[in-house]
Amino acid sequence: MAVKPVTAEAKTTTVYVCKLSKSQRAAKAWIAQRESGGNYRARNGIYYGKYQLTISMLHGDYSKANQEKTADRYTHSRYGTWTKAKRHWLSHGWY
Repeated sequence: MAVKPVTAEAKTTTVYVCKLSKSQRAAKAWIAQRESGGNYRARNGIYYGKYQLTISMLHGDYSKANQEKTADRYTHSRYGTWTKAKRHWLSHGWY
């Protein structure tokens, strides 16, 4: 009787830990709801994911963790905070 070798593939999972305050998390969630209904797979032309980031910003990594990290970086770089990004969204209809 031949013994079949057992192989296991280890999947690496990247977890994103959000370090935002309660008010910043609320503004971020509000924007995500308006942009995609909170859907990580939402697509609109060149925009993808929960925060409707450009596909090029995600560098081929469409994971939830990368979308969260990239959205935080983008928002911090452009607006400073999620609450300021929300204010911009309210006055312009986008962030």
